[in-house]
Amino acid sequence: MTTVICFGTRPEWLKVKPLTKVLDSYKLLFTGQHTDLLKDVKTDYHININDCESGKRLDQIVSDCLLQFPDGDFESVLVQGDTISAFACALAGFHSKKKVIHLEAGLRTYNLDHPYPEEAYRQMISRIADINLCPTSLSKNTLKNELVKGECHVVGNTILDNLLSYKKKCEYTNKVLVTLHRRENHDLIYDWFKTINEIAKNNSDLEFILPIHPNPNVQKHKNILTNVNVIEPLDHEKLLDISVKCKLVISDSGGLQEESSFLNKKIIVCRETTERPEGKESGQLTICKSPNQLNRIFQSLNTNYKINCICPYGNGRSSEKIAEILNEI
Repeated sequence: MTTVICFGTRPEWLKVKPLTKVLDSYKLLFTGQHTDLLKDVKTDYHININDCESGKRLDQIVSDCLLQFPDGDFESVLVQGDTISAFACALAGFHSKKKVIHLEAGLRTYNLDHPYPEEAYRQMISRIADINLCPTSLSKNTLKNELVKGECHVVGNTILDNLLSYKKKCEYTNKVLVTLHRRENHDLIYDWFKTINEIAKNNSDLEFILPIHPNPNVQKHKNILTNVNVIEPLDHEKLLDISVKCKLVISDSGGLQEESSFLNKKIIVCRETTERPEGKESGQLTICKSPNQLNRIFQSLNTNYKINCICPYGNGRSSEKIAEILNEI
């Protein structure tokens, strides 16, 4: 079975890249959000959606994907996560009578506004997916409770397959890694940055490092971060170099929630909720719903930052499990 693997953003590529090393037959479809990926990745198909951050309406982006989706010689379509292009490519595959495979299936907040619009996209993908590749038993049980029609398999999270060589390098230093970029936080970025800057000022023994996201809604507030080491966006390897040495993580990223768990780093998640609640049970993850809560949470973790727990998202060999499932079809 030949599978078309769809991706368009850096986080998507990082999670599907391990599959390219183990699947017997696949083709790559690029949906065009982060065009710098094309410098290092050779693709078979290219859809141009002109990036979600260009001001284009979401329904126009879905339309672009549907109209440009290829009529190729393949039997299945694999999408990752909950981006608008993942939903559109899954829908195109469904319309074409291809098997739809959903990687990282079963994540839920059950709040369509948090995150918006991703929560709706992943729920809709689940209704048409033939194979659901779930990161945890909790996500599988979620889909079973929703009575989805597709197969459900617990495979772990493929992002961890990239981290095996880094786990041995972990240590705690005076670095605090900060990333903020989610659409749901855009109206609060100024308040988050102001609070983080104040915390950094009052904890001068720590180095707060923030790779600034290129989105204009984030960039326009960076000058307030006078006590933070604001740097240009990093590739994944350089970001991991900071992650393995940091003391704490402050972020709204989904991928960093998984990676920090694997690397035994506590993370403060700057969101009202998370679709990855497994980390809360071990104390590795703490939700911070608003900027005015951040200082209190940070101070409590700053003196209690070490943790050693079993990562609920897998052991770094998820792609091998997925290959066993897909190569048999």
